[in-house]
Amino acid sequence: MSWGYLEDAGGYKGHADRICVPQNEAELCALMAEASAAKIPVTIAGGGSGLTGGRVPQGGWLISIEKFRKLEVGDGVATVGAGVTLHDLHAAAKAHSQFYPPDPTETMAFLGGTVACNSSGSRSFKYGATRRWLNRLRVVMMDGTVRDVRRGEAIDFDVPEIPQPACKKHSAGYPLKPGMDWVDLFTGAEGTLGVVIEAEVQLLPAPKQLLNGIVFFPSDESCFAALDAWRSVVGLRMLEYVDWAALNMIATKFPEIPEPARGALIIEQIIESDADVDAWADRLEAMGGMGDLSWFGTSDADRERFRKFRHALPETVLAISERNGFMKMGSDFAVPVDRNREMIAYYRERMEQIMPGEYCIFGHLGDAHAHVNMTPSTQERFDAGAEVMTEFARKAVALGGSVAAEHGLGKRKAKFLPLQYNPQQIEAMKAVKRRLDPDWLLGQGTLFGN
Repeated sequence: MSWGYLEDAGGYKGHADRICVPQNEAELCALMAEASAAKIPVTIAGGGSGLTGGRVPQGGWLISIEKFRKLEVGDGVATVGAGVTLHDLHAAAKAHSQFYPPDPTETMAFLGGTVACNSSGSRSFKYGATRRWLNRLRVVMMDGTVRDVRRGEAIDFDVPEIPQPACKKHSAGYPLKPGMDWVDLFTGAEGTLGVVIEAEVQLLPAPKQLLNGIVFFPSDESCFAALDAWRSVVGLRMLEYVDWAALNMIATKFPEIPEPARGALIIEQIIESDADVDAWADRLEAMGGMGDLSWFGTSDADRERFRKFRHALPETVLAISERNGFMKMGSDFAVPVDRNREMIAYYRERMEQIMPGEYCIFGHLGDAHAHVNMTPSTQERFDAGAEVMTEFARKAVALGGSVAAEHGLGKRKAKFLPLQYNPQQIEAMKAVKRRLDPDWLLGQGTLFGN
């Protein structure tokens, strides 16, 4: 799917005085130097699959990284241009019996965008987010100079330590701490400090065999009981939740979804023997899962079928939002695992009050990171949803969580940064921004707002 240059997948729109598509590093450096000298704001655009408006300009120049397509796979590493899609990176790694662990749902996302947002995805349950898998970044700065930084190369200025929330996933602001390295600083900065044009990423050997499954449950309670019980399953690398409303939303695309199902968990496990497969029969029986009606498979075809099932969830939400005439509206908050149920209960209570029948919940609950997806049919409900999103952000922080787990804050959600951090902590981040981009030209409106 293509969103053009002046819109993202969430429906956030903007405008630019000039759209630039540099063919190589030299052209990009020249453009950045020209913009810097003329004090022209610059917004960097990836593939457009983001949901927070970070790649959407509000004036100035838009510079696309789509031509940075270098892709070289080695033993345990790959050198990847920022314009390479995750789909192409995954395919190239697979051809060498390896895989790249981060797996955001939208595989047409550019690698550069996933670095900018420190994206994660369903396999984050085992492998964490993008930052963990980066060895090196090549970055063009706002003045047109180039930095090539490796893991462990410390920044050359002092910063205070900014506290991080207690949840498993967090990507809001700069994760400042004394002695931090450049890779950690640029990753998750949402294109506000420099333009990532290339990365060296780590690859792992492809597992010999995987078991994939979509396990259906007759009640939400049994689904959550299994979620808690299965976090400790050896080799599990995916543990995703789908509520009844989400199942119902995609039922026309997947009519084989069992009618009695009131929830589901999507699992993926590295298996070493037949015993690992057989153990699931006992697990389903113990947790009240719908054994005969659940789906399991070990082939590439099975995995593709289940991937399409998972991808159909955000895809259908987006289609409904477009049909209703509103921007896509969904949460990206994470909380500590032991506060997971409390956060979900709060989501449901408030959503039933403001938008009954027009929302669903799915996502990375193995990491206590749910996406509440709103599909309001009226302006009144849309406005109520926008208001309650701030309430949800406050609740997540109060529970020790994050206002942005994997999508970043962009422009749409920049207002949440002051809920996570106090003015002194935000000023410390802004001081870093001023050091690297003194005229505040790069990514205006993203992360810190206007």
